[in-house]
Amino acid sequence: MSGPLVVLVGPMGVGKSTVGQQLAEQLKVTYRDTDDDIVAEQGRTIADIFVEEGEPAFRAVEKAAVHRALAEHDGVLALGGGSVLDADTRALLSGLRVVYLSMDVEEAVRRTGLNAARPLLAVNPRRQWRELMEARRHLYEEVATAVVATDGRTPDEVTRAALDALELKEA
Repeated sequence: MSGPLVVLVGPMGVGKSTVGQQLAEQLKVTYRDTDDDIVAEQGRTIADIFVEEGEPAFRAVEKAAVHRALAEHDGVLALGGGSVLDADTRALLSGLRVVYLSMDVEEAVRRTGLNAARPLLAVNPRRQWRELMEARRHLYEEVATAVVATDGRTPDEVTRAALDALELKEA
C-alpha cells in the first residue's frame, strides 16, 4: 500500500496532532501535519490566510498541501479539519487506513475553549461548531476505516484505541 501508514481526520481541537505524534512514535515512523505544511509554505497562520484571502483561497492551498502529503508521506499524517470537504481528497483517501477522531461539542469547548484563533468559530462558537460537524461528520465517516471517540480519554488512551481499531502493533 502506498501513501501514509495512517491518516488522521476529525474536527479542530480533537487531538490529531498529539495523537498523530504518539502513533508515529509507537509505530516507529515519521509524523506530518498538513496544517504545519501550509503554515511553513505560506509563512503565515491559517487564521491569517482565512482573514486575508478568504476560505475558498485557503481550501485551494489546503487541497494542494494534502494531495502533496498523501503522495510523499509514508508515516502518520494528520489532515486539517476541513480537508474532507474536497471530493478529490476524499477519493485519494479511499483504500488508506483513515482514523476519524470524534468528539462532542462539550468536549470541544473543554479542549479548545472554542477560541478566536479558530477562524470558522469566531461568532457563536458552540452553534458554529455544531453546524460544522453537521456538515462534516458524514464526510469523516465516509473516509474512515475506524472511528475513535476521544471524549474523556487521554491522548495515550486514544492512541491505544486507534492502534487497536486498525489492528496495528507497536514497532
